Amino acid sequence: MASSLVKVLRVGQRASALFEQTGKSLVSLQQKDLHTSQSVQGTLTMPDRLVHIPEAEDPGFFEMVEFFFHKACILSEDKLIDEDMKNVRSTREEKVKKAHGILKIIEPCAHVLEINFPLLRDDGTYEMINGYRAQHSHHRTPCKGGIRYSLDVCADEVKALSALMTYKCACVDVPFGGGKAGIKIDPKVYSENELERITRRFAIELAKKGFLGPGIDVPAPDMGTGEREMAWIADTYANTIGYQDMNASACVTGKPINQGGIHGRTSATGRGVFHGLDNFIGEAHFMSQIGCSPGWGGKTYIVQGFGNVGLHSCRYLTRAGATCVGVAEWDGSIYNPDGIDPKALEDYKLENGTIVGFPGAEAYTGENLMFENCDILIPAAMEKAIHKGNAHKIQAKIIAEAANGPITPAADKILQENGCLIIPDMYINAGGVTVSYFEWLKNLNHVSYGRLTFKYERESNYHLLQSVQNSLEKRFGRVGGPIPVTPSEDFENRMSGASEKDIVHSGLDYSMERTAKGIMATTIKMNLGLDLRTAAYVNSISKIFTTYRDAGLTFN
Repeated sequence: MASSLVKVLRVGQRASALFEQTGKSLVSLQQKDLHTSQSVQGTLTMPDRLVHIPEAEDPGFFEMVEFFFHKACILSEDKLIDEDMKNVRSTREEKVKKAHGILKIIEPCAHVLEINFPLLRDDGTYEMINGYRAQHSHHRTPCKGGIRYSLDVCADEVKALSALMTYKCACVDVPFGGGKAGIKIDPKVYSENELERITRRFAIELAKKGFLGPGIDVPAPDMGTGEREMAWIADTYANTIGYQDMNASACVTGKPINQGGIHGRTSATGRGVFHGLDNFIGEAHFMSQIGCSPGWGGKTYIVQGFGNVGLHSCRYLTRAGATCVGVAEWDGSIYNPDGIDPKALEDYKLENGTIVGFPGAEAYTGENLMFENCDILIPAAMEKAIHKGNAHKIQAKIIAEAANGPITPAADKILQENGCLIIPDMYINAGGVTVSYFEWLKNLNHVSYGRLTFKYERESNYHLLQSVQNSLEKRFGRVGGPIPVTPSEDFENRMSGASEKDIVHSGLDYSMERTAKGIMATTIKMNLGLDLRTAAYVNSISKIFTTYRDAGLTFN
């Protein structure tokens, strides 16, 4: 009887074990089907039309942006599917199809508008003006991007720049889609009256086609344009299509202060370059990889382009303790190993219209100023300035891409192999669009930052000091007279509360710092070494991907 019972128990144990094993097999099979946590090798590859780009001498600008986009997509495919779509109730095969579909939506330009219109010149002759506006992405609205006046403007350039704007806005968490416009002219050969006619006519043509408006498409200054042109565009829109729109002034940013502009916008891109550099120069992890010591002390830099961005970059870097040893411009370059005073150079250029002949430096007579020895190189002029043919001559350890697309993919590869840290354009020159966002919000709110709280904060701080003084006198008495509580110099400067400029500077600093930490984290997590550009693209694509995933694809 006992032996029979033992046999029954053994059979039961075997059956239980078999059932448990079968259950585990079923669970593991289900997990394989769902793919909720298991990472699988991605299937994306570089398109055939872009395979040659890493070795190309002179690639198309839009092809460069597409190449960097696809490179980041290939590296982040598994993350997008297995992490960003973790809560989507679908099989992995369905997730892959949807993820690939979203990435296909992100890549191309949504709209490209070409405009041609006549201009009556001051001498009575007529000329046809050619312009473009590209809207790359509508995952966030409005679209945002500058208007440039340059003879190099073409459809490929505005498409590339608008795509870059999409990724740039996502990179620094500014809720805009990407856009860009350009008019193919040399602004130096036109009178002010002619430029005004060109700008106003271009604004009307954009508005008629739905390419201008505070909730649709918001331009900003770029190469060859500034506050003056933005004021003309705002005035044109407000007095035509936007005459009933109370938010009409938000149709464009970079305006003069008295036309709805914001303090700090003019210097925003240059200030952003400084903050972007500051975040990485203070990081020992990255400085050790390129053989530099953290901090600004003893750092030298060269700037290519002394326009709005280059000028303000020089100003802030010099204040931080770095030394400007060279400045390159289209009509000549200057060099001084002992340092160039940015303020003196700015005054000289305003007076003479050029940096050539500046008494505080010598005329540069070498092959190219960018090839000279320095710690930091700031290309702040045109795209593709550093390419496969000259990248090996660059001696700088850090390159801050203040211009858009100044380094080709081939040059990018060479520089990284040589141990150069490239801080990418989509991050480091995002100061302009960040402060443009602040200006756009100011126009929609119809009140300047700090205006409602300025006096209250000042009086609160004075009451606080008086309260401390009263407490001290109550405790220790007033035998020797009152006990004054004197604020420090820094606190006294802040007692009146934050001005609009203070708020703008603080917001920009925070935005650049937070974005830098995100790029650093991705670089370390994905083991990218010095490839900050790919890390920035991965972060941007992930944010845009999430927007499309949650919004749905019916209207996208």
